[in-house]
Amino acid sequence: MSPVRGKRAQNGLRRRAPVFAALGDPTRLALLTRLSRGSPCSIARLTRGSVITRQAITKHLRVLQGAGLVRGVRRGREALFKLEPEPLAEARRTLELISRQWDDALARLKSFVER
Repeated sequence: MSPVRGKRAQNGLRRRAPVFAALGDPTRLALLTRLSRGSPCSIARLTRGSVITRQAITKHLRVLQGAGLVRGVRRGREALFKLEPEPLAEARRTLELISRQWDDALARLKSFVER
């Protein structure tokens, strides 16, 4: 890999790191699951049926917003949160690329061992 391409790949991974960090928490994953059902949700709606406080949900939503995974919009006095699917699609493409790289490396290793 050329030094320029390697640096570009590192910058891409650095840019995606907040998404993977945000996805590493079960509460945030649960919030994304609820938001993936369609319509934007208020904090009150997201906490309904949960033992987690509104304050904790707000904190998790800020992390998700910082990673670009959700977007908050004001509707009157209420803040509604909506899933932003593109960062998830980008994370999926990144994982698929890493998977292909591992498959290639294992195929090379197998070929080497069999020779």
